[in-house]
Amino acid sequence: MQSAIFNHAKEVLECLEAHNFEAYFVGGCVRDLILERDIGDIDIATSASPENVQKIFSNVIPVGLQHGTVIVRHRQQSFEVTTFRSEGTYSDHRHPDSVTFLTSIDKDLQRRDFTINALAMDKDGAIIDLFHGRRDIADKIIRTVGNGYDRFQEDPLRIVRALRFSSQLGFSIHQDTMTAMKQVKQEIKNIAVERIKQEIEKLFAGFDVQHGLFYLKEIRLQEYLPVFEDKQRLLNNLPDQMAPVPSFGALVALFHYLNPEITIQDWIRNWKCSNKEKYEAANLSRGLEELKQNGLNNWLVYKLSFNHFSAFTVLANILFQEQLKLDYLMDIYRELPIHSKGDLMINGNEIKQLFPNRKSGAWIKEIINAVEYSVITGQVNNNKNDLKEWIKWNPTATN
Repeated sequence: MQSAIFNHAKEVLECLEAHNFEAYFVGGCVRDLILERDIGDIDIATSASPENVQKIFSNVIPVGLQHGTVIVRHRQQSFEVTTFRSEGTYSDHRHPDSVTFLTSIDKDLQRRDFTINALAMDKDGAIIDLFHGRRDIADKIIRTVGNGYDRFQEDPLRIVRALRFSSQLGFSIHQDTMTAMKQVKQEIKNIAVERIKQEIEKLFAGFDVQHGLFYLKEIRLQEYLPVFEDKQRLLNNLPDQMAPVPSFGALVALFHYLNPEITIQDWIRNWKCSNKEKYEAANLSRGLEELKQNGLNNWLVYKLSFNHFSAFTVLANILFQEQLKLDYLMDIYRELPIHSKGDLMINGNEIKQLFPNRKSGAWIKEIINAVEYSVITGQVNNNKNDLKEWIKWNPTATN
């Protein structure tokens, strides 16, 4: 066991066991430990009821008591602790209508989506594997626990999760599981778009994104996805050699560049994106157009948000077969004479004083914009005297 990662979580298990309850690491953290991948969230399953968990630990956030889940805060870390449970039907295709708390781990593992996630591990590293998850990990296979049709009917989002795992892990999807995915795929229309977006974002960010996209197109899931359902050939426009795309905002910028007739606003509205994602998509799109028209230059780097540099290099390399490196972009950024309008050595009041007979108005902002561009492109130095002289004698700026 990777003690550096699991050490604090192991203390949570030990505490539960000290109160005579069973406790195990479960799900993705066990899978990723076997695969020697970076561990994200560590989930814990226990025979202790949510009420008992709250009594045992002093810092608990009751995020899902009706489903047996609480967050235990321990050593400045959060651990999701869920009581062993079996589940009833899923009339809303997301949450079970009823939950029965159990005292044994076996049926709890039986309710999980895929064999590679139906694993439990005790504090000493011994693994419980009732559905041959380790074999499927070794064979690089994604397979449902039990009947695939039932698993996907319970929560159709599991269809997109299967595609996402294929992209992230480079695993193949078992043929029986693929058949069940095709049978249930239309139920995706009943899933909140925000949940689908999270999985699609992870799919496109996977290191083996081509693998995930192959299966997505194989089951024709695009027929049930926002925007894609009306433009089903969108995926065919993607380059043959796709690289992982790091964010949904970058994904919108990519598809908008390839299909400009679909506006960024269309993507944002249909996928219910945040303002942050909208800004990222618009900022990256402007940068890509500038790169296409004028190549990489100071103005492009200046107008590109610093937080989007990494995504921009990814998209530039995908679309233009560039070999653009993030370090090179950073070098250009560091050499810029200014990094914002606030760095200009002249302001609106000083510009107004240069033209005392003119009334204040939009012309001042226009001059500042012209000065900003000229400083970035090296037409004038950013010192007060030079800027004043440039403004006085530059007819484009003063008219």
